[in-house]
Amino acid sequence: MRVTAFLDIPGQDNLPPLTLLEKYAFSDNIFNRQIIARGLLDIFRDFSNNEDDFLTVMEIVVRLSEDAEPTVRTELMEQIPPIAIFLQENRSNFLLMFSEYLIPIVVRYLTDPNNQVRKSSQEVLLILLEQDLIFQHDIENKVCPILLALSAPDSDDEYKAEAVNIICRLASVLSKSTVERLLLPRFCELCGDGKLFQVRKVCAANFGDICHAVGQEATEKFLIPKFFELCSDNVWGMRKACAECFMAVSYSTSPELRRTKLSPLFIRLISDPCRWVRQAAFQSLGPFISTFANPSRAGLYIREDGTLSIRPLAQGLDSTFTSGSSSADSGGSTSSACSTKPVQPQPDLPVEGTSAETSNLSHANSFSNGLMENPMEDSVLAGAELTRLSPEASAFSKLPVINDLPIHSHAGLSSWACPKSPEDVFNNFLYWRTPLPDISKDLELLLSEAGPQEEGCSGPETVHNSCVARNEIQKVLDSLQEHMMNDPDVQAQVQVLSAALRAAQLDSVNEPERKPTEGLNGVSLSDPSPASDNQMALSASSSQNELSVARILQSTEPGEPSEGTRDRSEPGQRHEPTPLEKNKSKFQDIIPQPLLDQYVSMTDPARAQTVDTDIAKHCAYSLPGVALTLGRQNWHCLKDTYETLASDVQWKVRRTLAFSIHELAVILGDQLTAADLVPIFNGFLKDLDEVRIGVLKHLYDFLKLLHEDKRREYLYQLQEFIVTDNSRNWRFRYELAEQLILILELYNPNDVHDYLMHIALKLCADKVSEVRWISFKLVVAILQKFYSNRENVLGLNFIQELVVRFRHCSKWVGRQAFAFICQGVVSEGCVPVEQFVEHLLPSLLSLASDPVPNVRVLLAKALRQTLLEKAYFRNAGNPHLEVVEETVLALQSDRDQDVSFFATLEPQRRNLMDITVLEKQH
Repeated sequence: MRVTAFLDIPGQDNLPPLTLLEKYAFSDNIFNRQIIARGLLDIFRDFSNNEDDFLTVMEIVVRLSEDAEPTVRTELMEQIPPIAIFLQENRSNFLLMFSEYLIPIVVRYLTDPNNQVRKSSQEVLLILLEQDLIFQHDIENKVCPILLALSAPDSDDEYKAEAVNIICRLASVLSKSTVERLLLPRFCELCGDGKLFQVRKVCAANFGDICHAVGQEATEKFLIPKFFELCSDNVWGMRKACAECFMAVSYSTSPELRRTKLSPLFIRLISDPCRWVRQAAFQSLGPFISTFANPSRAGLYIREDGTLSIRPLAQGLDSTFTSGSSSADSGGSTSSACSTKPVQPQPDLPVEGTSAETSNLSHANSFSNGLMENPMEDSVLAGAELTRLSPEASAFSKLPVINDLPIHSHAGLSSWACPKSPEDVFNNFLYWRTPLPDISKDLELLLSEAGPQEEGCSGPETVHNSCVARNEIQKVLDSLQEHMMNDPDVQAQVQVLSAALRAAQLDSVNEPERKPTEGLNGVSLSDPSPASDNQMALSASSSQNELSVARILQSTEPGEPSEGTRDRSEPGQRHEPTPLEKNKSKFQDIIPQPLLDQYVSMTDPARAQTVDTDIAKHCAYSLPGVALTLGRQNWHCLKDTYETLASDVQWKVRRTLAFSIHELAVILGDQLTAADLVPIFNGFLKDLDEVRIGVLKHLYDFLKLLHEDKRREYLYQLQEFIVTDNSRNWRFRYELAEQLILILELYNPNDVHDYLMHIALKLCADKVSEVRWISFKLVVAILQKFYSNRENVLGLNFIQELVVRFRHCSKWVGRQAFAFICQGVVSEGCVPVEQFVEHLLPSLLSLASDPVPNVRVLLAKALRQTLLEKAYFRNAGNPHLEVVEETVLALQSDRDQDVSFFATLEPQRRNLMDITVLEKQH
């Protein structure tokens, strides 16, 4: 019944409908006016056929909008969106009518004194904007002026807070130039509103949308300074809102600004004294890191359909990006042949909290890059170069002179000669070590106090002095270990001393070979001849301090000596990596290191106490995005974090990882997946059902990434999915059947017969009908698998099993299932016609005498809608056609109405009915 049906009641003073409408619209009774306002859509429908009547109704609406009663105005405003949609569908001059009559009402109500009316008008305006029902000209000339007036500095505080919210939402529907011209200046003013913090909070919450609307140039020029102010606001709610939209802001900036300015700003938010700000910052940390993703470096990209794909890398990029190496060494330098050209060092980017002295180390980057390629040869090159330096000079401060040397593309220096862009140059020095302050003077003093070595000292004396030096360093190191937890300076000292201790151990091993190298320190690095190379290979002696530093720079693995030294070392003398040296493998050059350090720390139990109890879940949720950003060559930075999350005591953390492990496998490649993800995947298979369902939903996606041998190991484990913690969890078994349909293509027919076929038959006997119906489709897919691979023997054995198990089943649901399976076999054409008519058709036709009507209904569907539609059975000379038609005629005269209905139903009409629903009903 229409709301305004009382207008149709006869005897209303014999007034025409429009006059009667006007009478009630302006009645003294508030209820009558509310009814008219509530029924405006029906009124427009009744009077839309006549143009004059339609205009009269429009004028009544305009007059009604000026009603003094707020409830009437609210009712009228709520009817405007459906009226606008009706007019758009039925009026050719919709935009003109809507702009002339209704838009002014919406705009006027934005300044209504009643709060409820204003809220309604704001909601209506946003709905109209989202559905694109307002002409752009009206937005710029009618809506924007009133919003700018309401958000003016001298405007009422309540109006201002409401207006800024609409302005932020309006930016997404306007063009970039319009937003910059009309809204951006006012938005920047509102970001600095010192009178009302609610206004600034709304600006902070919508900052990302505004940045996206105006683009990168305007964002960096006008908005980023305001964003810094909001991130430093005294009100913690502002800082929290900034942390929540940090990713959106980062997307609208250049990579340089993102790295140099936004990263330190984000680190400051993570260290905010307010817990709620820290919580929001940690939740946004993973998404913010993902904005550093560079497909050209990671070798991966997201398609338009949302799937993750591998992009062929450009020639000249790091070869490890495509090799899929499973070791942490995959981030090493390449040895591709390039033209002879000096390598420009990559300058270090300023990172908050880093000592200023580390800037001296930036020039050593290209030097250490070269050392990584040939550890034995290049380590001696480093020694030869360092021996030419003044003993008083720091080893690090003199390293830049290497850039002035001509580099030749022979085997030992191939990695030096490959020019790369600053984004593509892999920085091995920062990769393996934390930049440290230069304290070589202190180290030299310490070593000299341990016992100075004379140039002509004997071998035993040298070994004795080296042992004394190691003992002294170890004592100092032990004393500093107790105080290193909270003091960065002490940590830096400990790292240097650990490196010196390791260097001293290497010296004790190489001491017998030092004498032959003396006197050859003057060999020039610019000589490309093999003889010069051999001479340089003998010039590795220098002062003990400088040689130790050189060996630290050319280390190939944390905590291990170089290859040339390793071969001569006794097994008992090999240095075990310390925790500090293990941490050196966490370094990379894709994202600022402090961001990665903070992300890795999200698994620390202390974070759950001081930040958020769900912080580990947020870390797990964003881990695939972080891994995609870093690329598989930097997986070692996240490996420990992933293993910690996989063993977290909270099942929701493990569940989050289980749902995304297949995407992570795509990112890492087959080698890393087999080494690092498969053990965790196996653990998830034995976990709680809440965790197992995550693995099960993407079981096919994960298994297809494994090698065939590894994939076959899971054949026996698939049956374990049938057993669940709660037998009522039928959706678990339903998902298993769906996945098995996809998994069939991954295994050969023999494996399908030996393992998957038995699982399918078990699912066909499930107590829940939904599981059974999907399992019948699985059975059909198995038959198709056998016959498409020409395994007729396996297919025949399975058909015989189906006949025994279902056709002769004592329960009617089994016989009904046989009819459905036969219908699916015919529909998919997965069994040769000769095999079908010989082994399945006789058993199928025998169901015509089944006592249960539901079985005969499925038989009627299979015969009438599927079997008789096949060309083989439409052939008049077919010997089986007569038997099938006789069966159909018998079913048409069946005493059950449903059976006779489906046996008579014409095939072309079957699309008009929901066959699936009927199947479930029967």
